[in-house]
Amino acid sequence: MPDKLALYKSKRDFSITSEPAEGGTPAKDALTFVIQKHWASRLHYDFRIELDGTMKSWAVPKGPSYDTHDKRMAVHVEDHPISYSDFEGTIPEKQYGAGKVIVWDKGTWEPEGNPHEGYRKGNLKFRLHGHKMHGNWVLVRMKGRGDEKQEPWLLIKEKDDYARPAEEFSVVDEMPDSVKALPMPGTSEKVPAKVKEKAPATKTAAKGKPAAKTARTTKAKADTAAAKAADKARDASLPEGVVGAQLPKEFAPELATLVDAPPANPEEWVFEVKFDGYRMLTRIENGEVRLITRNNNDWTDKLGPLQKELERMGLPDGWYDGEIVVHDANGRPNFGLLQLAFDGSNRAEIMYFIFDAPYLGGYDLRKVALVERRALLEGALKQAKQSKLVRFSDEFGDDPEGLVAAACKIGLEGVIGKRRDSHYVSRRSPDWIKLKCGLRQEFVIVGYTDPKGSRKGVGSLLLATHDKEGVLRYAGNVGSGFNAESLRDVTAKLKALDTDVSPFPPRTVPGRKHHWVKPELIAEVSFSEWTEAGAVRHPVFQGLRSDKPAAGITRELPVHVKDIEMNDEDAPQNEPPGMVEGKLPATLKITNGDRVVDEKSGATKMDVIRYYALVGKLMMEHLKARPVSLVRAPSGIKGDLVFQKHADIKKLPGMKNMDQALDPEHPPMLEVGNIAGILSAAQWNALEFHTQNATSKAYDTPDRMVFDLDPGEGVEWPAMQEAGQVMRAFLEELGLSPFLKTSGGKGLHVVVPVKGGKDWDTVKGFSQAIVQHLAKTLPDRFSAKSGAKNRVGKIFIDYLRNGQGATTVCAWSARARPGLGISVPLAWDELKTLKSSDQWNVLNAHTRLDTGNDPWEGYAKAAKTLTAAMKQLGYKP
Repeated sequence: MPDKLALYKSKRDFSITSEPAEGGTPAKDALTFVIQKHWASRLHYDFRIELDGTMKSWAVPKGPSYDTHDKRMAVHVEDHPISYSDFEGTIPEKQYGAGKVIVWDKGTWEPEGNPHEGYRKGNLKFRLHGHKMHGNWVLVRMKGRGDEKQEPWLLIKEKDDYARPAEEFSVVDEMPDSVKALPMPGTSEKVPAKVKEKAPATKTAAKGKPAAKTARTTKAKADTAAAKAADKARDASLPEGVVGAQLPKEFAPELATLVDAPPANPEEWVFEVKFDGYRMLTRIENGEVRLITRNNNDWTDKLGPLQKELERMGLPDGWYDGEIVVHDANGRPNFGLLQLAFDGSNRAEIMYFIFDAPYLGGYDLRKVALVERRALLEGALKQAKQSKLVRFSDEFGDDPEGLVAAACKIGLEGVIGKRRDSHYVSRRSPDWIKLKCGLRQEFVIVGYTDPKGSRKGVGSLLLATHDKEGVLRYAGNVGSGFNAESLRDVTAKLKALDTDVSPFPPRTVPGRKHHWVKPELIAEVSFSEWTEAGAVRHPVFQGLRSDKPAAGITRELPVHVKDIEMNDEDAPQNEPPGMVEGKLPATLKITNGDRVVDEKSGATKMDVIRYYALVGKLMMEHLKARPVSLVRAPSGIKGDLVFQKHADIKKLPGMKNMDQALDPEHPPMLEVGNIAGILSAAQWNALEFHTQNATSKAYDTPDRMVFDLDPGEGVEWPAMQEAGQVMRAFLEELGLSPFLKTSGGKGLHVVVPVKGGKDWDTVKGFSQAIVQHLAKTLPDRFSAKSGAKNRVGKIFIDYLRNGQGATTVCAWSARARPGLGISVPLAWDELKTLKSSDQWNVLNAHTRLDTGNDPWEGYAKAAKTLTAAMKQLGYKP
């Protein structure tokens, strides 16, 4: 019989590649499938299904889509051995398919009808049971032109309960990682026992009331009654919205919105106690427990007993969301006692009330209705070893007005309301609301007064909040609510922060004898009302907080309850969405994602946004605190380009305005605050990000020089490589430390970190002197003058990038040029093998991600003053 793997074997040298030559045992109970994410010359996804003893294979360039309107190209390739389904690794260079391979998804598949006939006729319908791939799909062979080397097929999602529009969900972006370590779906190991034996998803955790509907069984007909029964059991075991996913390393919680009254439709809400404690996230993976604050601070070491208790319980892997508290003698949460427990002043037990689980047991539950998430959570807690310290946060009734009154009467802080059908989002949301018993919030401590009478330590604390511009505003003082222990604790911490600098204009604070402190400590204070002057009336100190940054403390104003009916996308965006590297945030609404930006590469707007999601973390190292300008391409790179130095940031989450005092004659400069800012700018059609040579902390003194080596007509690439090395040698001869990056176009950028506080004119003048010296020494190679006629056959070294307000394209930025090249940091020894300055582009950047910013390791420490170099060159400013 002919060898079905003959073509596969003929393309590979198994003495070099670690790919399997053959082998693998056909499945006994079900046919298997695998999708391998393959970083070859271009990223693609290899879809393989087991049939007739081999893995029938298709290369899907864009990966699968849950949108039934998307018809994803699937190129039919040679059969692979069954053993290939487990292959992960890197195929060596110069081998067929060279590049990294991971097992992106795996599972079982069920054909609809006769699979051999469907495969032969080019219309193969099937159902997938994977970690990421679910429901009904079809592979359809296209009518080719007859000259194709490989058959073109289409992979299409069929209409069922799993289908989702592309603008709402992208499986390749939401779940980019390997599942090799996960058990095979559909086996007894599919769901960890702690999760599998959960409370029924159709019941609420507290009273067994009907909850949101679970996923309906698929409409597709299976071949046998047994297959239908298996479908129903599998779909009913988990609620709608559940998807398999690896546990993210970092996670940001959902935050509640303060409102002025209970909602008018309480039956649509779940109400819980508002605990008087610290918000705490728990990450559990392979039995290891980490306790993380809402601002991503790791407090595991501070909470050793709680960590051990959670490990003892044996909970499933996941991210758990809750609140830690300490109860007083009457069984009420007491914030002051919690603070003392941290400081070791008493031995009170810290309790942990868990109210949500956005990730649980290998599944992403963020798209699952709240009541069903809570049912899964409660089931997991019941199956774990029971604990007196770790508890489920039960519902608190269904009459919000009565609940708030009762909460206030027994001394609780208030009530939290959550929409029963809401999804979990990593930001402040109108789907979670706070109903407080009284006014209470955090304040920055900016000073204190002396004690009077027999009191020791401090008399009162001077309070402040930040306004919209980040300026501290006086908010009154608090002197009541202390006991001897808390007074000693606060006094010791304040004394360590003493300063002579007042944060306010003269005579802002009544009285004369004030002691100022650095604005780093946060006080939790309850009070009766705000005065017209913006101060608190009848304040009572509740305790210090260390789980929030002082810079984020503002005056908390309630939202009218009627306004919380706004659309989710219009919800308050006080904090950036939680970002997981390589993924698009759920809050990012992408418009015209399929519009082609660059005809040469075929790259779309969505390709650009996905690229920036991949490199966002790397790019932020080069963007942080620098003024940025954007090059926008609303009509693609062939249309008009817009150079944007200023913008209205209201619709650009993650983008910030710099202090206008840095450049008082112009509107505020832009700054990218976080990765979300990069993505919102890309959604706004920004292709290029350019930065200046100084940061906001010291804008008058540049911290780098940039030399842009720009080839003129007739200059070949080897001459550019040689020029880069000449530039490096001369700068090092001057005692400076140059770093290299591609421009993403035709040139090279040489970047020199500097220190010493020289002003813009001095730095620019010295950079010009360097270029003029090189052009005078090597006139046949270099030109110090711009303009095409001045650099025919020469390389223009552009020093003008060093003037105030001038910019250079940022490392990892794309370029608005055919091919969408990107600017990439390089090690100097890589220059000799570099093929071109646009060797890496938006579509093949993944081949460079493992190297990342490593070539620029030590950049900050390499900064030198310019004094000695200026003296050696004979330059006098």
